[in-house]
Amino acid sequence: MCADLAIRGLHVSIGEKPILKGLDLDVNRGEVHAIMGPNGSGKSTLANALMGNPAYQVTAGEIWLKGEDVLRLAPDERARLGLFLAFQYPSAIPGVSVANFLRTALNARRGPRQAGNGGSPAISAREFRTLLQEGMAMLKMDPGFASRYVNDGFSGGEKKRLEILQMALLKPEMAILDEPDSGLDIDALRIVAEGVNRLLGPDLGVLVITHYQRILNYIKPGFVHILLDGRIAVSGGPELALQLEEHGYDWVRE
Repeated sequence: MCADLAIRGLHVSIGEKPILKGLDLDVNRGEVHAIMGPNGSGKSTLANALMGNPAYQVTAGEIWLKGEDVLRLAPDERARLGLFLAFQYPSAIPGVSVANFLRTALNARRGPRQAGNGGSPAISAREFRTLLQEGMAMLKMDPGFASRYVNDGFSGGEKKRLEILQMALLKPEMAILDEPDSGLDIDALRIVAEGVNRLLGPDLGVLVITHYQRILNYIKPGFVHILLDGRIAVSGGPELALQLEEHGYDWVRE
């Protein structure tokens, strides 16, 4: 049986430069996988290719989500199918409030309600307000956060909390967290990780992309994969991350 997210022989280039060189990976809902690797190994390239960033050209291979050919879909269609990417470096959107951004994203995720297409009606202001307040409380965010412009003047911790708040409201079935520990102090890291852990369950698969073991002390993976030179070189359990922390990547290269 095909995995919920199945990646087969994936080759991805940026311009003329090949980055991923035949990557294979299976992730099912209810599982937490970690991808680790040194700089330049292709971790963020994988995240961007999965979500359909046009700067990343898929030159060979397949990506399937719930039996659907992801490579045939635009980024917004991938999101509606249940794929979510928490960015390593989220962009600022001056002039757009967090509340308006999230409500628009949630309605887009539900899909337009038209005859026969199975879409859901637009969320009411009251229902959205309740969801937003619950999500912000979970992530220990000040209520005034909702009226601020998206990522405009945000600290690193605030940006990452907003990414997880989006995840909480959109309820994806497969979430890619691209270096969620990047730029966070220990307190912000713990809050972000607690938010992710509260969202985990049988309906959500998570792929955590990271350089370091420390995030995996809080978001505990069942599977760890080491990415080197565009391919997964070694896969194992959580002990693999500890081995990397102690010995680095040289033993994998050898």
